[in-house]
Amino acid sequence: MRILILGATGRVGSLIVEHALRYEHEVTALVRDPGKVRAREGLTVNKGNACNAADIRRVMEGQQAVISALNTDKTTTLSDSMPIIIDAMREFGIRRIVTVGTAGILQSRTEPELLRYQSSDSKRKSTRAAEEHRRVYELLQASELDWTIVCPTYLPDGEAVGGYRVERDRLPEGGERITVGDTAQFAYGQLESREYVGCRVGIAY
Repeated sequence: MRILILGATGRVGSLIVEHALRYEHEVTALVRDPGKVRAREGLTVNKGNACNAADIRRVMEGQQAVISALNTDKTTTLSDSMPIIIDAMREFGIRRIVTVGTAGILQSRTEPELLRYQSSDSKRKSTRAAEEHRRVYELLQASELDWTIVCPTYLPDGEAVGGYRVERDRLPEGGERITVGDTAQFAYGQLESREYVGCRVGIAY
């Protein structure tokens, strides 16, 4: 498969790249600093910005799927880039997109009409990142794309160890953490799965 990976230099994105290359996919990465990505067979690195429509169109043509592991960086990168990504996917006839979100945009268990970050489920004082991820969720929800948003809770560094739980649109009950390694492995695995198309997926141990 020909896969465009955005956020390929981040903690989760860099591991998704490794999974895709291990299974011999053709990977294209759009990054601001190509020096942060090690060159290897099967990987094409392009310098550019996900918020620039020309850059996105240039790397989108010929792809079969998109994975976005972009993070907020205390900016509006997520909400600014997603309309551009969606438009380019439509233009080039690409339907499958997997993004990495946050558990804050899952439905609350205590107040089901609210998202977790809006409810007493969340202990975070700042909602800025969750609001950015919510905008992405709303944009994908309004699109005709085959989307899945992987929503990890507290995300410490660590290898994939397995044994995690997943739940559609909610965080598994009592889930408090999930490693970067297991998050990347699960997100990569959604590329060829139809199980969670059109929904958010909570992931935790």
